[in-house]
Amino acid sequence: MQDDLYEPYEKLIPIEVLGRRVEVPENNRLLRCFQFLAMRSISYGDFCWNGDCSNCQFWYRDADEPDCDDKTALACRFKVREGMVITRLNACVKLEDGERYRSPTARPCDK
Repeated sequence: MQDDLYEPYEKLIPIEVLGRRVEVPENNRLLRCFQFLAMRSISYGDFCWNGDCSNCQFWYRDADEPDCDDKTALACRFKVREGMVITRLNACVKLEDGERYRSPTARPCDK
């Protein structure tokens, strides 16, 4: 699909955001995917979109590593991956209804 806002994508891929399964455009930075899910709150949010502010920081793990500690990254610099599990988002990232995301639960890693 072609759109000036998103990188070209052919399909939506599943990810989990705080226990919710959602579908987002493949081949895009995660912050753009959040914008796909919540256009107004992300578009008008306090984000620099280039990694300087860290307001889009998030915690995640890959679906194939369910027992590992969460990793952290910036959504504006991170390409979305199918099946990823997002466990926490910076308080600047809000859902359309204004709900703020909650703290992560640390998990031990066997590796």
